[in-house]
Amino acid sequence: MTNEVANISPKELVDAHAHVFLAGMPLRDNPRHAPTYDFTVEDYLKILDDHGVGLAVLAAASPWADYNDYLIDSVRKNQDRLRGTVILEPTVERYVLEQMNKDGIVGVRMHLIGLDKLPDITTFAYRRTFRRIADQGWHIHIHTEGKNLPDLMPLFEKTGAKLVIDHLGRPDPAEGINSEGFKTMVRSLETGNTWVKASGHHRLGAKASDYLKELIRLGFVDRLLWASDCPFVGDEGTPYKSTIDWFLEIVPDPDHRKKIMGLNALELYFSSVT
Repeated sequence: MTNEVANISPKELVDAHAHVFLAGMPLRDNPRHAPTYDFTVEDYLKILDDHGVGLAVLAAASPWADYNDYLIDSVRKNQDRLRGTVILEPTVERYVLEQMNKDGIVGVRMHLIGLDKLPDITTFAYRRTFRRIADQGWHIHIHTEGKNLPDLMPLFEKTGAKLVIDHLGRPDPAEGINSEGFKTMVRSLETGNTWVKASGHHRLGAKASDYLKELIRLGFVDRLLWASDCPFVGDEGTPYKSTIDWFLEIVPDPDHRKKIMGLNALELYFSSVT
């Protein structure tokens, strides 16, 4: 079993990023992906069990915009194992956020990738929602290209909410760790209120290993979160085990493994729901 390879108990192993969905869910206009198959929460939990992973965080995915119904239902029914992040409009009401919190939702995902123009997150509607998110102890889950981080991160940092950057920050592959996006991510990690997901390596190319190694070298072991990105939409042939093997090859230190594969995520995601 995978937990034997990593020498980590399943109850301390957390997959910090995965998606569940049904083919019949309403798609947004012009989605980046449009899966024609179901990937149910039962399918996902079986994969976790097969690989010795006890806990996980479900992330809302862009094809369905703020249709979070199935994700919320999945988390609510499995709060002993799951937490979730949702996509929301900035007009969302406080009472909706409070109910989602009771259901096991712990953050809002800002999906800002592939956009011709980024939204103005300094408007009152966004500032109001971010304040409510911060007051509730949630985090803002940021998915964007690395080139956008220099403009976005100072604005997100002003919200006072915890911040989680997706997919190692998606740096410019030509410049890698020397890119302004990567440098901005490092500066944000230094604030002590930002985490980075070591997820989606299959989307980032050969340099994904360099990004993770550099963040560990810089001393951010306590701010990193291992994640699979299951079911690898657009790259469905990716084996779940490969995401674990990739991580274990890069991170040989057993203490680092325990933190990045579970302890950090336990503290961030599983201690805030009342």
